[in-house]
Amino acid sequence: MMTGEQYVETIRNSNLEIYMFGEKIKNSVDSPILRPSLNSVKATYDLAQIPEYEDVMTVTSHITGKKINRFSHIHQSTEDLINKVKMQRLLGQKTASCFQRCVGMDAMNAIFSTTFECDEKHGTSYHKNFLDYLRQVQEHDWVVDGAMTDPKGDRGLAPSQQADPDLYLRIVERRADGIVVRGAKAHQTGMVNSHEIVVMPTMSMKPGEEDYAVSFALPADTKGILSIVGRQSCDTRKLENSGMDVGNCEFGGMEALVIFDDVFVPNERIFLNGETDYSGMLVERFAGYHRQSYGGCKVGVGDVLIGAAALAADYNGAAKASHIKDKLIEMVHLNETLYSCGIACSSQGHRTKSGNYLIDMLLANVCKQNITRFPYEITRLAEDIAGGLMVTAPSEKDFRHEKLGPFIEKYLKGVDSVPTEHRLRILRLIENITLGAAAVGYRTESMHGAGSPQAQRVMIARQGNIESKKALAKAIAKIEK
Repeated sequence: MMTGEQYVETIRNSNLEIYMFGEKIKNSVDSPILRPSLNSVKATYDLAQIPEYEDVMTVTSHITGKKINRFSHIHQSTEDLINKVKMQRLLGQKTASCFQRCVGMDAMNAIFSTTFECDEKHGTSYHKNFLDYLRQVQEHDWVVDGAMTDPKGDRGLAPSQQADPDLYLRIVERRADGIVVRGAKAHQTGMVNSHEIVVMPTMSMKPGEEDYAVSFALPADTKGILSIVGRQSCDTRKLENSGMDVGNCEFGGMEALVIFDDVFVPNERIFLNGETDYSGMLVERFAGYHRQSYGGCKVGVGDVLIGAAALAADYNGAAKASHIKDKLIEMVHLNETLYSCGIACSSQGHRTKSGNYLIDMLLANVCKQNITRFPYEITRLAEDIAGGLMVTAPSEKDFRHEKLGPFIEKYLKGVDSVPTEHRLRILRLIENITLGAAAVGYRTESMHGAGSPQAQRVMIARQGNIESKKALAKAIAKIEK
């Protein structure tokens, strides 16, 4: 396994094509805006080196028998599924941001079982391709970016009906040695910090849409792949060399629009090539795994936000107020409910034909449905407890100013024993998580990450088995068929 510093150097030495604010980024490692997101990924390597966290951060590979980072593992039991959620909560607590490796882990587990079943029916060799690829991922301890979401264009039209057929990533040429793909993947978490990108179809494809039913893996710096970094609220504060105003001084997340400009994929890196009947399975299994993930990562960030809100109450002198205590209790209640969902869908997982373990799909979708709601209420309560100063406080430059600083120190003081700077720092952290750059990885992503709320409701309706519940009611009421 790599150390955190070794990981940083691999990204420094890569040839990723990255654009931000209309300019090409020569080295993302040294970019003040992108470096915090790199630090979050680095934490997944650093924590794996600490004996205290070994049980959740590392595991023995079922392929090689070697010790590996859990992010490159194929789940072999319900215990693995549970430890995955525990790992994600830990990293959320340590970074208070998105640490960006979950999508790749979830993609690899979905591809593992789907390729096995596709080969079983069609006689293809996708599972072997994937196993060979997985060995490389584990051997090199790579960060893998999972890419599912297409731009989609007109949501009312199927992929093949779009005015521009490239609005869904597709195969534009099939050759003896591989395929050529064109299109884009949106909202790509951590792409600029990744060694590899694994592509999946964005939805279940139908006969006639074979060119869109494609899955493959490529190095992230492959020629023809480029990333356009997305904007985040307050992102340019990182350029000001002001730790106080950023809120989270070390960690962050990032998203990108990733373009595939006629990119060649060799046969050995292809995991699906026109088999529309397995595109839906891949999409649903990935979505299930990723909806499980939110019961860990968002809960960890929630722990930090709850702690920050409690500190704000202390610093404001309001900690003893009954309504403040009640609001903190409610925040904990909501956060632990989310964690309970992540643990529940993990503990009720089952073995697939391929041998890896899949979560309980109904409970995973219930988990994510709650994630679309509870973090918003936790955020509202944190903002309520923090008070209006959270969004009206002067800048750090004002605080350090020879003339203005003493006024700010005097008039923005809360509890006398607490330095004004401490009060301002904790308010900026709350701002960062609820409104700033980290909100992308907490509040907004809670709504749309791993699919929109309606996507979960569709799956809940499909898996809720209303007919069996009707039968139960009929039996109790003595109603014959």
